[in-house]
Amino acid sequence: MSKPDFVYVTYIETTPQKLWEALTSSAFTRQYFFNTDIVTDWKVGSKFAYVQNGKTNDEGEILEADPPKRLSYSFHSLMNETSIRETPSRVTFVLEPLGKVVRLTLTHDNFPPESVVLQPISNGWPKILSGLKSLLETGRSI
Repeated sequence: MSKPDFVYVTYIETTPQKLWEALTSSAFTRQYFFNTDIVTDWKVGSKFAYVQNGKTNDEGEILEADPPKRLSYSFHSLMNETSIRETPSRVTFVLEPLGKVVRLTLTHDNFPPESVVLQPISNGWPKILSGLKSLLETGRSI
C-alpha cells in the first residue's frame, strides 16, 4: 500500500522571487501563518522550526533550497505526544512562473500509514496558503 500524500496547487499573481520571500521570511509568515516565525538559515542540512509565540510547533531539516524554484524540508510535528512519536514527513514547494502568475504546488508526503499528522495538515495548509495568496495579491491576509 502506498503512503498517503497531500497535494495543493494554487495560482498567485506575483513573481517567483516575491513568493519565495513570502515562503521563507518570518516578516511574511507572521502575517499569513498565524503569527508563526521560521527559524533556519535555508542551507541544505540545516535545522528548521516553525515557532509560534515562542513555542516550537514543528521542526525538521532543510532537504533542498533552490531559490526561487524549489524548497523542501522534513517536517516533524510537535503538536502532541502521538505526533512526536511519528516519523517525520516531507514538505516540498515548487514555484513555476506562468505569465503574470506563479503556480505554487505544495506536496506534503512520506506520511506513515495511519498518520495522526495527515488530517491536521490537510486542514491547515489550505488556510495557510489562502492567507499567503491574499497577502501577496491584496496586501492583506485573511
